[in-house]
Amino acid sequence: MLVLLIKGFTKSLAITVLSEIGDKTFFAAAILAMRHPRRFVLSGCLASLIVMTILSAIVGWAAPNLISRKWTHHITTLLFFGFGLWSLWDAFMGEGEAEELAEVEAKLDADWKANTGKTKDSSKADDDSKKKRRHFLSQIFSPIFLKAFSITFFGEWGDKSQLATIGLASDENPFGVVLGGILGQALCTTAAVLGGKSLASQISEKFVALSGGVLFLVFGIQSFLSTVES
Repeated sequence: MLVLLIKGFTKSLAITVLSEIGDKTFFAAAILAMRHPRRFVLSGCLASLIVMTILSAIVGWAAPNLISRKWTHHITTLLFFGFGLWSLWDAFMGEGEAEELAEVEAKLDADWKANTGKTKDSSKADDDSKKKRRHFLSQIFSPIFLKAFSITFFGEWGDKSQLATIGLASDENPFGVVLGGILGQALCTTAAVLGGKSLASQISEKFVALSGGVLFLVFGIQSFLSTVES
């Protein structure tokens, strides 16, 4: 049992880290942290990623109960090979981190200008009264927290790392997959919030995509060669 948990943990951790570095949600967390208090951005992004990881693992864990374990194993194998080829394609033919960063930055800039334009006129009049009325819960679930949560959640929906988590949880120990996924997401998100823009510029996106592609293919080969327990 412990061996299976460790196996699921290490696979999930490796895939999550290599999938998330330089991803759109990575850049979004970095840019949000430059404009808002880091603790709200970090807590919002992490909360979203933890919820997403748990939901994905539950879907993957439930899949063998809806489809035969043999078929879920084959689907997972195909996912690994597919993601491996996808990552290798991105490594050699992708747009690159500069264009992806510019795209994310443009979207957040438009949203930022729209929000600041609405709040500038009304902020001075009721600023003092709002400060007095704020409670502990309203500070935790602040607009910044909710913004970071929603951007990350919908940005991750249908992403490579989410689908990989579903596939892993259907074929590996789901608890190990959840723990590895959460730790991987926490490491990447913390790095993004503390200095993601400069970090991403120092790490070659081609190398990360190439490493991720090779890792997915290795897991695909391992899954293809392994026996299925009925």
